[in-house]
Amino acid sequence: MEILITNDDGWGSRGIRTLVRIMTQFGHVTVVAPDGPRSAQSSAITVGGPMTLRRLADDPQASRDVDIYLTNGTPADCVKLALNVLYKGDKQRVDFLVSGINHGSNASVNLIYSGTMGACFTAAEHGIPAIGFSINTHESDADFSFMEPYVAELTRHILDDYIPYGVCYNINAPVGPIRGIRWTRQCKGHWEREIEQRTDVAGNTAYWLVGEFVNHEPDADDTDQWAIDNAYISVQPCTIDMTAYKQL
Repeated sequence: MEILITNDDGWGSRGIRTLVRIMTQFGHVTVVAPDGPRSAQSSAITVGGPMTLRRLADDPQASRDVDIYLTNGTPADCVKLALNVLYKGDKQRVDFLVSGINHGSNASVNLIYSGTMGACFTAAEHGIPAIGFSINTHESDADFSFMEPYVAELTRHILDDYIPYGVCYNINAPVGPIRGIRWTRQCKGHWEREIEQRTDVAGNTAYWLVGEFVNHEPDADDTDQWAIDNAYISVQPCTIDMTAYKQL
């Protein structure tokens, strides 16, 4: 199998390197990752300038089974570059895309901001099965040991199932011991008190994005947020079709 891997934390993050190691059991891995952090880029693409694509042949994880490329683009750009440059023409098609492991939850409304999931939506646009993995911590040295066995298990399960066009999966794991797996829906919620005013060293007023998450349905036990808050892995099917059908 041909597996494409990307993320939004950049190739230097522990999450993507963990994911590459796990995914080599499924086949040949091609990594196309941002050359630095691209968090909260959603499905943004680069339209105002050129993109680069550089192969890392001397990286410790590069091998016969792992090819690694870096770009100055976004996670969505990574997928487009892979499909239109590395797999252009008659070259082998990508069998599936895996994005992450993201440092930070992509549950609830975080889904719409996520560069990790932006890459998955881009793959789904092209009919490629896609899974985004995240862990509920922003720590750079996050402990993935409890999550790791589930990554391969869930990948096998999802790939063995029929995946309709436009569908991808948003998988979020708690930190620490895991009680099990829950299939969930997106939790209703929002961010508030999102802007913090500060003064920089030159005395200028500047604004920083911060915020507090507000769960609109904390008692609902079928949501992604409830799952990770209660030590379960959340598996949420998503779609690129954003039509509000009930309003038609």
